[in-house]
This record gives sequence, C-alpha cells and structure tokens, in this order.
Amino acid sequence: MTVHNFQHRTKLKCKSKKLPQDVNPRGVFACNELDLSEVKVYGFDYDYTLAHYKPSLEHLLYNLGRDMLLEKYKYPSEISKLEYKPHFAVRGLHYDIEKGLLLKLDSFLQIQFGAVYRGLTPVSTEEVLKIYKNRIIPIAYVEGDTRVHKENRAKMVHLADLFSVPEMGLLCNVAEFFIRNHIDYHPEILFLDVKNSVQSCHPIMHKIVAQNVEEYIRPNSDLKKYFQLLRDHDKKLFLVTNSPFHFVNAGMEMLVGQDWRDYFDVVIVNANKPKFFTEVSRPIRVFDKNANTHIWEKVTALEKGIIYYEGTVKQLQDLTGWSGHQVLYFGDHPYSDLADVTLEHGWRTGAIINELTHEINTLNTETFKQNANWLQMLTQIIEDHQDYKDPEALEVISEWMAERDQLRNDTKSVFNKQFGSVFRTYHNPTYFSRRLFRFADIYTSNIRNLLNYSLTHTFYPRRGVMPHEYGSYFV
Repeated sequence: MTVHNFQHRTKLKCKSKKLPQDVNPRGVFACNELDLSEVKVYGFDYDYTLAHYKPSLEHLLYNLGRDMLLEKYKYPSEISKLEYKPHFAVRGLHYDIEKGLLLKLDSFLQIQFGAVYRGLTPVSTEEVLKIYKNRIIPIAYVEGDTRVHKENRAKMVHLADLFSVPEMGLLCNVAEFFIRNHIDYHPEILFLDVKNSVQSCHPIMHKIVAQNVEEYIRPNSDLKKYFQLLRDHDKKLFLVTNSPFHFVNAGMEMLVGQDWRDYFDVVIVNANKPKFFTEVSRPIRVFDKNANTHIWEKVTALEKGIIYYEGTVKQLQDLTGWSGHQVLYFGDHPYSDLADVTLEHGWRTGAIINELTHEINTLNTETFKQNANWLQMLTQIIEDHQDYKDPEALEVISEWMAERDQLRNDTKSVFNKQFGSVFRTYHNPTYFSRRLFRFADIYTSNIRNLLNYSLTHTFYPRRGVMPHEYGSYFV
C-alpha cells in the first residue's frame, strides 16, 4: 500500500470516529483527590475569585496606566492615542525584561514558536533561535537562582494574574510605538515604568469601581446561595484579600447584599499576599472602617464582624485553630494565593480560572474536535513512516509535516490569535498549567459551580495515560 493510500484510509477512519463528548464549562476539575467531607473551613480571595470583572475594568486599568506614563514619566504625548487591544495577550505569558520580548513557554521551558512578540509584531522562529540560541530556556534565566542566600536574578517575569493582562497590552502598545518611530528604548526601563504606572493606579481604580460597581463587576446571584449552603452545614468562612475594605465592601454589597459580612467568621483586607503567607512577624491589626484607618491595639482573638488588616497566615491559624486539610482556600493566582498554603501549611486549594469558560466552549466546537483528532492521527502516521527513505515517501512525509504545522496553528489560534490557549502549547501544558496543576487540588471557572456538588462530594483526578502506557487518540 502506498503512503498516500495509507493516509487516505486513516483520514476515513478518523472521520468515522465518534467525536469526544462535550466538556461541561461549569465543571469542577481535579488535579488531586479532594474529599469535601473533610473540609470544615472555606477561605476565599476576592478579586477574580468572588468578584468577576467585565472587560470595562481592563480598559480602565489600561487608560489609567497610560495617563500615568504621560503625567509622571513624561512619555511622548502621542501615546495618549494608543487604544487598548483587549484580545491581544493572555494570562501566563513571560516577559523577557532584558530582550523586550513577550513569549509563551511550556512546562519544559520550551519557547512556543509563533507566540513570541516584540511590541505587537511577531518575531520569526529564525530570529528567536538567534536570540536564545536554543528553544529551551535555562531555568535560572526564567526563575532566577532559587538557592538560599543567592540573589534572584531572573531575566523573565511571569504574568500570572488577570490584572497583568492590561499591563501587557500597554507595554506592547508603547514598545510598538517606539519601534515604529525609531525611538531607542530600554526594555527593562519600559517594563518597570509600565508596571509602576499600572500598579500605582490601583487606588484610583478602587475608587472608581467602588462608586460604580454595576459597570465593572459581573452579577453572581448564586454566590449568596453558596455561602448560605456552607453556613447551613456549620462550615466556617473567611476572606483574605489584598484589596482595601471600601472596594471589597462595595463589590460584596452588590454581589451578596449589605449583610455579606454575616457569612464570614474572619475578614482580612490589605493582606499583602504573598507576604501574608510567607512572613512570620507582621502583626494582624484591626481596621476601623468609619475612620478608614487601622488601630494600634494588639489582636489576641479574631472576632466576627470586625475587619482585620495585614497579618500572617501563622496568626490566622494560631488564633482560630484552623489548619491542614480541614481548610479549603480558593484563589485565582496559582502561586501568590495557593502555593505557600499548599506547600507550607497543607491546606487544600481551589483555583478559580475565569478563562476556562472560553477555553471549554472552544474545545466543544465540532471543528476543533475534528482538527484535534486528525492532528493526533496525522502525527502518529508521521511517526510510523518517518524512517522511509525513498524519494516518493520523503516528499509525502514533508507534505504531512506541512499539514501538521497548519493544523497545529489552526488549533492554537482559535483560543487566541497571537498566543493560543492559556493551558496548552501545541501538545504540552504551558508553564502556567504546570504551576496550576502543582498547587491547586481542584479548579473551575466560577465559585458558583461548586453548587452542583454536595458538601460530601469527593473529586477524583482523571487517570491520565503516561507515555509508556496504552495508546489512545483521545488523551
């Protein structure tokens, strides 16, 4: 049988295969076995965990950051005309502060070619290899030297939270402006200026959002229902957020009602995570919401109805007796919310990943399923025939390789034209996914999805097929 015939028969076989079932966009997915009947205490972050923001918030942060670049850092006035491009970047990218490149890495620290940008312009594979000399980047370059007493000199910043998406948009817009106008700039200075501009605008953003919550926060009537379910089953609830009280209060009053604090046993604002989870000697303080300031008295017990400020997870555990696997904490950031409580304190963790809704809806389309199936089978054909050396076979194999490249790009760009899926680079999980799967026991798109499961439900991780185990097209 010729290689052409073989491909034709395999394609017919692929078309006759039943497509995988749809994935439930409201599902809760397990990385690690989690028995909810063991959980007595439920903890929550606020931003992007309880409060989900509309695209208007990204535009607001971008515009405030851009204004700050003009006013404080005296950037060229033409920058005021640069509009936010909402679908340019995705969460989980790396920015190389030395080379001024925004790129996507997989779990092996390999660069995803076709997903490397300088400003808004893609960088060719040839240029990327010329710059890095390799497709795999050394771990010290990405993460710095993590050994004790060694100065951390990471050359890359991982943009792992959703607040960093408008920051990336501003960074790339300004870089593109500089490149097109032949203005020499230092990538690290630009990065720091943009970062400081956007972050220093957070207090202004907090004020604007608090005054008009409906414009910026998506309603979620099921949140109150979920809190009530937990209270009815005698679960303890706490909130630990980096955001200030007036901002959280305005959002929670809209989401849950004016009595929202009645559901929580402990509320801590301005927590300054990840320091809240890593430091040991930062005293917890009482926040006076009327005077909008904190009180100097020593805190010896945590009481319901009182707002606390700063502190550490050690004090939270010491003053409440909550510890270990009886605590389940939900956050949207795999490290600053979840890593330390998992590694140091043995808490169980849930990640709230907003992008899952878009990603799963994309996975569920018929075109995507067909392309993904054929990509798997075509790769298998190439693998099985790659050692054929006669000219006709080599020509056909190179055609298959070209078709495979096209398919890989097609399955990537449906998630995001520039960078593809938040979770995958072609076949491998992304760097972001690796951290998510390492630090989260479960993950889902919204807290309300937990209402679909009983409070005694056990989440079981799917048994994945390892490379040396059974072959399957649907892995």
